[in-house]
Amino acid sequence: MNDRPRRPAAFRLDDPGVIVAEPGEDIASRATVRVIPELEAVNLPVPLDAASLPRRRFRWGTLFWAALGGLVTLGISLAVTQLVEELFARSEALGFVGLVLAALAALAFLVIVAREAYGLWRLATIEKIQSRAAEAIAKDDRLGGREVLEDLLDLVHRTPQLAHARATVEGHLDDIIDGADLVRLGERELMAPLDREAVRLIGAASKRVSVVTAVSPRALVDMAFVLITVLGLVRRLALLYGGRPGTLGMIRLMRLTLTHLAVTGGLAAGDSLIQQVFGHGVAAKLSARLGEGVLNGLLTARLGLAAVDVTRPLPFAALPRPAIGTVAGDLLRGVKGTE
Repeated sequence: MNDRPRRPAAFRLDDPGVIVAEPGEDIASRATVRVIPELEAVNLPVPLDAASLPRRRFRWGTLFWAALGGLVTLGISLAVTQLVEELFARSEALGFVGLVLAALAALAFLVIVAREAYGLWRLATIEKIQSRAAEAIAKDDRLGGREVLEDLLDLVHRTPQLAHARATVEGHLDDIIDGADLVRLGERELMAPLDREAVRLIGAASKRVSVVTAVSPRALVDMAFVLITVLGLVRRLALLYGGRPGTLGMIRLMRLTLTHLAVTGGLAAGDSLIQQVFGHGVAAKLSARLGEGVLNGLLTARLGLAAVDVTRPLPFAALPRPAIGTVAGDLLRGVKGTE
């Protein structure tokens, strides 16, 4: 590169005297204008070879459980058929009663299967909206952000407390807004009321767990109450954010919640609130049962926050993520009052 400043010059790109050259390349003619392109520092996507992409393995466990479920269903069907035939052989009236009961049981079974499938579909829809919203924010994709909000409006269209928020978001769908800002707008309007209710639910559950485990004389009673409270809390949070989990949906939801909790730091072992409460000798000033109750309440709140991250349709981008001090502030004030 020449250190001397060059005078401004004008030339045409189709001039034969203009040559695009690489840096360091020698040009013999002095009359030739050398243009050296500058490379832009951009992160281009790296093309992946098809052979290097991870292949989805065949799930033998899924095949096993599907085959086993089919065999059990066939066995139950044959047993019921044989029972109805025996009832008809004994008495025609008993046969018709058995047939009606079998038909009612089959109808109830189909309804339960449909509800479970619907609950799993709703959870899968929430997961897809979460991932697509994060992608729209990262890429600032306006079309992707609009599609995310449309799916979110369909998800919460039966939530009465969001009627005004839905109207506000629908009024901005056709506006010229960047994709990331559009998703953040939907989060502020649609998720803020639900987040406040989620904080209230988690705080109430953590206080119940803290009080009951502090006064309960049996560890087995503590474990049963904590388990029932946590399951009810996770189910209410899922219903709040638009999920309709059944039994299989709750199993999947608890697995996702515990996985998220493990990934984000375990059972609140590193939370500053627990370090603040139990790291300055406060636990030593409390009775063993009261300290155990407060700790169980804090861990319940931590689990509730993990469930919010799993069941919330949009990631936290425009609104702050609730902290454990927000949902369990009453426990902290109660402990500080005993110092």
